[in-house]
Amino acid sequence: MFNKERNTYTEQSVPEQRKECREALLTRVECDALRGLAIIGIFLHNYCHWLRPVVKENEYQYFQRNVDKLYQVLQGSWNELFFFHILSFFGHYGVPVFLFLSAYGLTMKYEKQQSTVPTSMLQSQSSLPVFGFIKYHWVKLFRMMIVGFVAFTMVDAITDAPHDYHVMDIIGQMGLFNNLLPNPDDIIWPGPYWFFGLMIQLYIVYRLFLYRRHWAWNVMLIVLCFAIQLSCEPESEALNRWRYNFIGGMLPFGFGVLYARYAHAWTTATNLVAFVLSLFAILLMSFNYITWYFVPLVICVASITFVRLLSWIEGVVGNKYFSVMNVLSWVGSISAALFRLSSYHKKDLYSNLSRGRILDGTSPLRYLFALFSMVVQRVNEEDTESKVKVKESYKYTISSQ
Repeated sequence: MFNKERNTYTEQSVPEQRKECREALLTRVECDALRGLAIIGIFLHNYCHWLRPVVKENEYQYFQRNVDKLYQVLQGSWNELFFFHILSFFGHYGVPVFLFLSAYGLTMKYEKQQSTVPTSMLQSQSSLPVFGFIKYHWVKLFRMMIVGFVAFTMVDAITDAPHDYHVMDIIGQMGLFNNLLPNPDDIIWPGPYWFFGLMIQLYIVYRLFLYRRHWAWNVMLIVLCFAIQLSCEPESEALNRWRYNFIGGMLPFGFGVLYARYAHAWTTATNLVAFVLSLFAILLMSFNYITWYFVPLVICVASITFVRLLSWIEGVVGNKYFSVMNVLSWVGSISAALFRLSSYHKKDLYSNLSRGRILDGTSPLRYLFALFSMVVQRVNEEDTESKVKVKESYKYTISSQ
């Protein structure tokens, strides 16, 4: 079985994992598996939706023609492009899974785990200074973004059709507020980096409006954001801009907070029924403009129940030689690096497809840049984690004296 401390499988860890599964809504392994599932969907989506004959997604706006084309694909004969259509249309829903996990992790860290920490640390955690909280997460996101962004601009400059960066675009990316600027489709490059601006907005929303507040605040925000989006035309630029910001991500994020606070672990039978029903719901709800807004919520339910079922199956059947959970959790553990790497692959694919070519002589150089940014980022993450642990240990030592 999987040993979450060493990322290896041992027979001795079986009782511990089963005990953890019973006591936790989501174990650390399952959270990593969810991240792996989400980043695989995003990564494949970023490839598939560039293919001309493939169905395009409804991510920021609702285009009826995309839904009609998906319906034609489902009704017609399934050919070799079928799974490309599915990944192109639904793969981007890995983003709501990440938003759910972020909210779940914040709530578990700052609200649910205080019974397991020393009493002397409760006061500092319960106060949770607004400026300190936002600064910490801004710096964390900035360090995650900057290396990949700088490396990508160098790659972009030596390849076809380089982006025309304006001063305000760069300032917006550096400050993580580029989502707020007009025409986000045109100014945010590489495209996936809009996620950093979205996350800092949601961190601010969590601290100001959700942290230790009544569940009604959460529901009120979800309803308000839904009303704002519903007031826009399905294909309008206004809806596109709203959904680039926390307005479009509030539903899965708010669900993550509520799930961490109030949910209880489901039985295996309940997980199975919920998973099957959610698959049908995802498909059917995608065909209507109103229900389309709630697809991210059902995506989260489907992902959670899938991972829980997979974890249960491997616990019963055994995974001595191969484990899907092991693969997914490993992919999830490097999801941040894969997320940044996807921008290099998108540029590579776009550049080659625009010239009708598959291979490009400069590709190895691009991937060296990508590898460099991944290594530097990993060093940054380890340095940040060690500093946080030292800081918490220092606080505990001082308070205990």
